[in-house]
Amino acid sequence: MKKHILFIVENCSVPFDRRVWSEALLAREVGFDVSVISPENKSAPREYEVIDGIEIYRHPMPLEAGGKPAFIFEYLNALYWELLLSIKIYIKKPFHVIHGANPPDHIFLIALFFKLFGVKYIFDHHDLSPENFISKFRRKDFLYRILLFMEKMTFKTANIIISTNESYKTIAQKRGNKEKERVFVVRNGPDLAKYQFLPPNPKLKEGFDFLVAYLGVIAKQEGIDNLLRSVHNIVVDRNITNIKFVIIGTGTNWQNMVALSREMGVSDYIHFTGFIPYEELYEILSTADLCVNPEFRDDFTDKSTMIKIMDYMVFGKPIVQYETTEGKVTAGEAAKYISRNDEIDFAEAIIEMLNDPERRMKMGEIAKKRVTEKLNWNTQKQSLKRAYMCLEEI
Repeated sequence: MKKHILFIVENCSVPFDRRVWSEALLAREVGFDVSVISPENKSAPREYEVIDGIEIYRHPMPLEAGGKPAFIFEYLNALYWELLLSIKIYIKKPFHVIHGANPPDHIFLIALFFKLFGVKYIFDHHDLSPENFISKFRRKDFLYRILLFMEKMTFKTANIIISTNESYKTIAQKRGNKEKERVFVVRNGPDLAKYQFLPPNPKLKEGFDFLVAYLGVIAKQEGIDNLLRSVHNIVVDRNITNIKFVIIGTGTNWQNMVALSREMGVSDYIHFTGFIPYEELYEILSTADLCVNPEFRDDFTDKSTMIKIMDYMVFGKPIVQYETTEGKVTAGEAAKYISRNDEIDFAEAIIEMLNDPERRMKMGEIAKKRVTEKLNWNTQKQSLKRAYMCLEEI
């Protein structure tokens, strides 16, 4: 009889969580029957569907959290539905492994229950929840200590850990007391076969000489306000008006950032796309002259690998970002790094890069080569296969 693995993810609907979906497809490839529990969203409203032989169960998500009370409600709601659906799935067809992805770090509670029935637990470490909390709320309070406890229990409950980079692996070993043989680094490698490479579309520049792109969630900690202050410096303070900025994505802070761009007098130079289909996204990235990551360096961003950087590199784009440990590991010489958290320095870097097409071309070539030879999913999934093999031996 085939073994059955259950994926549980809370912060993104599947199959739109590309990492989890790639992992689920690999699990099916190596011989598992695969089920997934994730939240619903506008693009995936169905409670149940089967895609590529993988059963997907989606639960209601009444709101997208912003403040602390909303986060608590969101996570309690998710925990309730995850437990309910996992019991339903187990009764229908018992699973042997739970593959849980954070944030948040509450899935260990479900794993502990099912361990009574011999189910093993893989913790897929996407985010540093305690550091992410500080990044959002700038404090270490009671909730922060709860997050540290949940992280500790997650590490303790997991049979093996999948870390997105070496920094996370170090935390699993030091803060989680996990043996290095039980921690596997599986980076957020893009599956190049799933991208559509379109020719640049000059019309997207709307008459401007340059197009600078940002891709990602628009929440408080993503640094969109940092980018707007850099744009203000370029447009208002320096009177440079030949650059169009496009901000791709949506999130809890989207309306605030749109309003702030108007207040700062730069809305004519910034296009907020909101959620767009992949084809439109790929066309923008194909056309962009430069891509940016405006998140300041802090304890969270320093140790985290940002998926947006991989997306930029897939399309061979030079990048401007603040200097972080894992940012440099990912992008290497494909990015220009800003050593201090300063929006003026960031603005200067954008101008410098746009005025140097030869350098941009060289950095873009480096980006493409790094993804093609080292960072793509076909390379990264070998480590995940080893993790599944290790699980069989435990």
